[in-house]
Amino acid sequence: MLLVIDIGNTNITFGIFEDNILTRHWRLPTDKHKTVDAYAIDFCNIFFFSNIMRENITGIIISSVVPPLEYTLTSMCKKYFQTTPMVVSPGIKTGISIQIENPKELGADRIVNAVAAYSKVKQSVIVVDFGTATTFDCITDRGIYKGGVIAPGLLISLEALVNNTSKLPTVDIKPLNKVIANNTVNAIQAGIFYGYIGLVEGIIKRIKEEQKSQSKVIATGGIAKLISSEVTEIDTVDEFLTLEGLKILYDKNVSHDVRI
Repeated sequence: MLLVIDIGNTNITFGIFEDNILTRHWRLPTDKHKTVDAYAIDFCNIFFFSNIMRENITGIIISSVVPPLEYTLTSMCKKYFQTTPMVVSPGIKTGISIQIENPKELGADRIVNAVAAYSKVKQSVIVVDFGTATTFDCITDRGIYKGGVIAPGLLISLEALVNNTSKLPTVDIKPLNKVIANNTVNAIQAGIFYGYIGLVEGIIKRIKEEQKSQSKVIATGGIAKLISSEVTEIDTVDEFLTLEGLKILYDKNVSHDVRI
């Protein structure tokens, strides 16, 4: 069994691969204050109730955009799973060429997504990841990572609006039958949802114009299905793109027994 862990700013997503198939997956809230032992309790309880034996996990790979938790989860794996995890970091073999000013600045999650997307389509591709931030990553048909875009996520955009106004309420995000609203709640919903649709469509179109290519567009992340239902530029939604990318990277780099 291979345990793959993606540490994001909002959630920690992790899953189990058996015979190259993602058989289980879970999500925990990201908490930078949790200790090694506290996270071990979370993971071990989940595995216990899922009938997964810790000793059957023979490999682990971690990607993280939260440095303190990278150390915490790495320590947890060593202490409770007797395994030194592979960590997505500069120097790892990716199978793609990262051609930006400072490759070390590129987030691990974006590397993982780029590797997974290019491995799937083998042509120019744009990955849109709807997370705490929404990222757009561009890979050419020759497997060259050319750069991308970072925009505020939809949910933090809503939080900023509500937290910085005195009378506007928090609302659910959902599509409406019309844009013009006749009450405050629907007005916020329309502005946030359709405004974000415009942001996503506009950025994808500009990327394609700059690349002079009709790239495939793959969306992933927590609200990918919700947004993609209204964005004609998105070709497919892949909920597990990041976890699949971690599996691909592990296979490219593993060359020895990592158990301790």
